[in-house]
Amino acid sequence: MPTHIVQVDAFTNRPFAGNPAAVCVLPEARPEGWMRDVAREMNLSETAFLHPQDGGYNLRWLTPSVEVDLCGHATIASSHVLWEDGHLPPGKQACFHTRSGLLLADRRGDWIELDFPAKVATPIEPPPGMIAALGVQAVNVARNQFDYLVELASEEEVRSAEPDFTSLRKVGARGVIVTSRASAPGFDFVSRFFAPGSGIDEDPVTGSSHTALGPYWAAQLGRSEFTAYQASARGGTVRVRLQGDRVILGGQAVTVMRAELLA
Repeated sequence: MPTHIVQVDAFTNRPFAGNPAAVCVLPEARPEGWMRDVAREMNLSETAFLHPQDGGYNLRWLTPSVEVDLCGHATIASSHVLWEDGHLPPGKQACFHTRSGLLLADRRGDWIELDFPAKVATPIEPPPGMIAALGVQAVNVARNQFDYLVELASEEEVRSAEPDFTSLRKVGARGVIVTSRASAPGFDFVSRFFAPGSGIDEDPVTGSSHTALGPYWAAQLGRSEFTAYQASARGGTVRVRLQGDRVILGGQAVTVMRAELLA
């Protein structure tokens, strides 16, 4: 029987912006090798696989090369598909069992809010070669269990960064976030996310990186709510709110394609 797959642009309200993810809602778990083959075939930054579990859904995220522990945009996309395709009633909370624990999603009008654990980045000396590979001048460097976070002096420097991805691939982390205060009105901070070691040179919009960016900018700016912009070529908007040791991420989503997998 064919498997339905849906492609969704997340953290945007218009097609062909934000971050695309493929979503497979399955009746039961499928073999890991099959999921890896599908993720490579889709060739997106993430493909999400869901099946019912304990009153919610088991959720796994795979890039074309690795499985990741946390992914915001593919969770936004998964929530969107569950509600849009009738797997969940419109007002029912989506509950996901993941490698990062229980994650929750709620609809707030045109926005989807995710309840994620905060992943606080602590100051650290950058590893040899990382700053040179980024081609930037760092103001601060920090790291959490997933990524390095590098603050730059201006939004212009964030936007103009041109990393050497071959060198950056040697950094021992999932990815590297570069960020600064925003200069454009309506936004508090901007960022970009580079993850060549995970098979993605630059991710268009990265929800999970904002679980580090939220606490970081809260300490810098003395606030707990932000509107952030990820300044990739596609670009996307993320609402960020700190709530204790959790980070509430808000984003929109648009379905762009439906298909059937015959293999």
